[in-house]
Amino acid sequence: MGKGTNAQITRLYDALASADAVVIGAGAGLSAAAGFSYDGERFHENFSDFEAKYGFHDMYTGGFYPYGTLEEFWAFWSRMVLLNRYEDPPLPVYDRLFELVKNKDYFVITTNVDHCFQKAGFSKERLFYTQGDYGLFQCSEPCHRETYDNEAAIRAMVAAQKDMRIPSELIPRCAKCGRPMSMNLRSDDTFVQDSGWDAACKRYEAFLRSRKKSRKLFLELGVGMNTPGIIKYPFWQFTAKDPKATYVCVNSYDIFYPPSIEKQSIGIQADIQEIF
Repeated sequence: MGKGTNAQITRLYDALASADAVVIGAGAGLSAAAGFSYDGERFHENFSDFEAKYGFHDMYTGGFYPYGTLEEFWAFWSRMVLLNRYEDPPLPVYDRLFELVKNKDYFVITTNVDHCFQKAGFSKERLFYTQGDYGLFQCSEPCHRETYDNEAAIRAMVAAQKDMRIPSELIPRCAKCGRPMSMNLRSDDTFVQDSGWDAACKRYEAFLRSRKKSRKLFLELGVGMNTPGIIKYPFWQFTAKDPKATYVCVNSYDIFYPPSIEKQSIGIQADIQEIF
């Protein structure tokens, strides 16, 4: 950890202890700290066959690869979803975070889609997954605004795939229109915001409204600059409007905030696993 980090951790501890409400904003860096890396050894262990055939070197790139058939597409995606949604992360980062906030009045907004918060014990009613969920299918069109749990289908695809293809009969199709299903992930304008998404969004907005007079801690963990308008910029704005609020950014890189909230801010550039 870098120079001055211990002093910043002490400030974070004090801010957490004195906060009436904690708003956690989590990005990909938090899951990476928990061991959910999409490249390196973890990628090679699980996707060396795809790497050799298609030439990509990480799961993220593999998710956007233009596979020639749906059998190949779902062979890759089923394997990735099983690994990152239905298996537990190697390191207990989410569990440690839950221990820190479980007795606080908290809410979580996250761009992560791996379900790690609920696995660690966070209440579903205090979570807003803005970008979707690896555990859900939707119609690829979409012809309707519903999502569907996919665990059984994913496990069947992984068990049956051979030579980087799944059997054609396992390709998931919409029960209403017959088109192929897709993952419920925000990548274009076909993303389905279902009733669960709408309800979570309303709960998040209600939490912020009802805690206007509370001493709030905006705790940003592992958030980069891919989609700063979801967590980072709003957290800055909330802090600027509330002199009692504290903004904390913990990340392995990109620790910065506007000068206008510098006195209310704590920046910790370090591995989140180490900090916890």
